[in-house]
Amino acid sequence: VQLQASGGGLVQTGGSLRLSCAASGRTLSSIAIGWFRQAPGKEREFVAFISGTDDSTYYAYSLKGRFTISRDNAKNTVYLQMNSLKPEDTAVYYCAARTLNPTVVPGAYNYWGQGTLVTVSS
Repeated sequence: VQLQASGGGLVQTGGSLRLSCAASGRTLSSIAIGWFRQAPGKEREFVAFISGTDDSTYYAYSLKGRFTISRDNAKNTVYLQMNSLKPEDTAVYYCAARTLNPTVVPGAYNYWGQGTLVTVSS
């Protein structure tokens, strides 16, 4: 599976962005997709995942209510809608795929996109 993350950019505090994770080489409809982010000088952290079996979703507690993960099987793409963005959301955002059940652990994912930079200005 090759993953291509896109949609990052510069946005003001309170703004919104929608990130996309497009796949090639395999359909995304039956595999788990996770979004992670890594800010400068910090470890990669879990953002959200969507299950490959029942499309159930799970979010990092601090992000729940502002971020929404969704899947469009026809486009073989998973999205991360980010609203009410804050400067602390600034990071490189990565999508990752896993053939087994989803998890919040980055090391458990088999395939990674290249990352897309989100910068939130104050």
